[in-house]
Amino acid sequence: MPTDPDSRLRGNDEAILLAEGQKSAVTEYYLNNGKWPEDNDKAGVASPPTDIKGKYVQSVTVTNGVVTAQMASTGVNKEIQGKKLSLWAKREDGSVKWFCGQPVQRDNAADTKDDTVTAANDAGNGGKIDTKHLPSTCRDESSLPGIARITANGRKTTLLPAWHPPHRHQRQIC
Repeated sequence: MPTDPDSRLRGNDEAILLAEGQKSAVTEYYLNNGKWPEDNDKAGVASPPTDIKGKYVQSVTVTNGVVTAQMASTGVNKEIQGKKLSLWAKREDGSVKWFCGQPVQRDNAADTKDDTVTAANDAGNGGKIDTKHLPSTCRDESSLPGIARITANGRKTTLLPAWHPPHRHQRQIC
């Protein structure tokens, strides 16, 4: 089976592994406190964020429950140097479901009814990994935030946007 060279850039796997290593602490904090942890310290993970690093990853930061891995600026493929990917959770039926993809931010960690994430402010050309270079578990055809959901067993399921325009043959009900 041929491999897709764009999906196997050095460092992507390490970024996902290091970011996923923080998921249980973020989930536990939310379940115990009813809000997302504001930072690494509140989540109970290594702080400062540069203490969570690897050969290709310079830091892993928890901000308002969003876990973001930043790639190193040297020693990795130029397509992902200094760029970021995020993991974030949303509340669903008394539990949390995790998602991964382009860097995102959550503005209000304490709002118990709002799990909205938006593209991170620093995710412009310098911070955003081209979708084709994201790890395969974090990408699909969509360019929307919330690219893929990672299930408990580590498998990817594709998400659909919350709203789709009606097909031409469908009537829109108002």
